Amino acid sequence: MREAGGIGRRSFNRRLFAGGAVAATGLTSMSAAFPTESVAEDGKAPKKAVAAKEDRHLKLYVEDLPDGQMGYGLEKGKATIPGPLIEMVEGDTLHIEVENTSKVAASLHPHGVDYEITSDGTRHNNSHVEPGETRTYTWRTHAPGKRKDGTWRAGSAGYWNYHDHVVGTDHGTGGLRKGLYGPLVVRRDGDPLPDKTFTIVFNDMTINNLDKGPDFEVTVEDRVEMIVITHGEYYHTFHIHGHRWADNRTGILAGPDDTSPVIDNKITGPADTFGLQIIAGEGVGAGAWMYHCHVQSHSDMGMAGFLLVAKPDGTVPGHGDHGGHGAKSDKSGKGAQGGAEPGEKAAEGHAGHH
Repeated sequence: MREAGGIGRRSFNRRLFAGGAVAATGLTSMSAAFPTESVAEDGKAPKKAVAAKEDRHLKLYVEDLPDGQMGYGLEKGKATIPGPLIEMVEGDTLHIEVENTSKVAASLHPHGVDYEITSDGTRHNNSHVEPGETRTYTWRTHAPGKRKDGTWRAGSAGYWNYHDHVVGTDHGTGGLRKGLYGPLVVRRDGDPLPDKTFTIVFNDMTINNLDKGPDFEVTVEDRVEMIVITHGEYYHTFHIHGHRWADNRTGILAGPDDTSPVIDNKITGPADTFGLQIIAGEGVGAGAWMYHCHVQSHSDMGMAGFLLVAKPDGTVPGHGDHGGHGAKSDKSGKGAQGGAEPGEKAAEGHAGHH
């Protein structure tokens, strides 16, 4: 299946737990003990990541998709573009068994985490997976702290990505073009957890390998996380209308003394990844809020979509059929159609806690 992370396409429920796979409302889900979450007694504060510092296991499949595409999936026959979100908390170790059901050799290469050379995911280290074979990759994470020499070592927390490194060339150029990529988030103990996460991949002149950017549906006051990844040959910018975020690790200001710049546009180049959390409609209300590459020719060629922020009754004020982007609502604003199936949440493919 070709999953572009947009409304009207099958998607993974928010969130998946690394462990054994189970079926849930016709979607792929994972159920096992990833870190628990804490929430304030009044129920209004965001849930937060909790470091369990445990070994966990995940099964991932490499599959051929229609139109020459390829993808990673959590179950056979359910590969997506982008691949599922993999989440860890600093201190976690994740063992990922990769089964290659495609017709060519493939691999799994991560950014941002710790791994031995045998988990590099490259052909020259013989850490790839031939067709019909399986291989286990091990990723580790660590919290920040002092080295033995007294210097400071940064932690693993951040917005990262994973991708193939052998399809087409020894650098995985063909795999990246075909869709073998996905988001990886490492959280720090106590990081706020979002209500919904969406992945936006600028891949040459496409978003999530689509000629037009997908739309994402949320409700006013949802805590929304966006993960932006860039692959291919070009630099882009990411801009979202009506919303701003802090230009730091989480996109959230730590307090009144946090001097992180507050931005609504960020330049991004090949292999760059950043993420942000925003409160949907904060200060601006419901509506069809555009996101796009702000290189004008790029947005004109389709690198744009909508964050559809609905009222509590599910309507998106004034939103109709805007050039083929996403859900529809009638002119009277009585309802929005064309969204995810009941029980689905668009663009959410996850393997992690929560």
